[in-house]
Amino acid sequence: MRNIITQIARILVGILFIISGLIKLNDPLGFSYKLEEYFNANVLNMEFLIPMALIIACFVVIFEIVLGVMLLIGFKTKFTVWSLLGMIVFFTFLTFYSWYFDKVKDCGCFGDALKLTPFESFIKDLILTALILILFFNQKYIKPLYGKSALNLTVFAAYSLCLLMAYYVLQHLPIIDFRAYKVGNNIQKGMEIPEGAPKSEYEMVFIYKINGVETEISYADVMANKVPKNAEFVDRKDKIIVEGYIPPIHDFSIEKDGTNYVETILEEPKVVLLITYDLNKSKEKGMKKLEELNQKAKEKGYEVIGLTASDANLREAFQKQFNLTFDYYFCDPTTLKTIVRANPGIVVLEKGTIVQKVHFNDIDTIILK
Repeated sequence: MRNIITQIARILVGILFIISGLIKLNDPLGFSYKLEEYFNANVLNMEFLIPMALIIACFVVIFEIVLGVMLLIGFKTKFTVWSLLGMIVFFTFLTFYSWYFDKVKDCGCFGDALKLTPFESFIKDLILTALILILFFNQKYIKPLYGKSALNLTVFAAYSLCLLMAYYVLQHLPIIDFRAYKVGNNIQKGMEIPEGAPKSEYEMVFIYKINGVETEISYADVMANKVPKNAEFVDRKDKIIVEGYIPPIHDFSIEKDGTNYVETILEEPKVVLLITYDLNKSKEKGMKKLEELNQKAKEKGYEVIGLTASDANLREAFQKQFNLTFDYYFCDPTTLKTIVRANPGIVVLEKGTIVQKVHFNDIDTIILK
């Protein structure tokens, strides 16, 4: 009976680690952005790791996949099970921290393919921990599926294929796009809120400084004069208590000089968006290609605009450096990183529908009608 339970746990854990890892390996940049959230000052306060987020992301997801393969084939059981236990303890800590302290809204366990709340992610990790503990205490039942040479070859092949996949998606774009901005989606429709959709509910909260400490006091307590006499008013905010419907696309904007041109641009029959979420982090190789595409697109009757979150001074500096003749508009950096996993990246629209999306390495594949 113990052997049967162990084999079931072995299959479940192995397959789940492989699937979870492959989804993140399909989009390592997206996972690195999630790690940057965790490393932020107001979460784990480990900002020194932010420059290494992409390297850490690639290492974690490749190790996750290879561990899943090693478990299924019975390769180096002791090392595999100990590594699985170490990883799940680490992941469980992160998901618990996110849920309990309400720091990160989505752990990124399954990338953009499956969104889990912090609490759902924590429960999932608790279940995985239980399954891995079954493996830990029953290691003697985890036997190799075949000979040593074949085992070594399988692990080497899994590791090599993961490296190739990571390199490919980083030089191009994710193989499968799970985001709301994938090719074929219409941005206007993604921004629509269905009739009768639940609305968010808010509670008015007042912030007072009491004995040097900022403390939240409810509206009801303020109205009931339950505020200490020595309290000093600091601020008022609306605290969400029930989250309503949030459309898949809710933060897309095209702003310039205080005006949002999103409706006008999305009605245009032919538009090319040249997206560079952070000009300081942009690739010079890609920036040099943008003006040539701009000229070709304008000849074909396209409206060409740049989108960035960088400030006006930086925009002007880069326009001069690379002789760019198109205008840059502002958009939120998180939104731009979500739209395309490249810096710069190119998106072609037809009346708000995304018809092409490419990495700057594939700029020559863009078809201008």
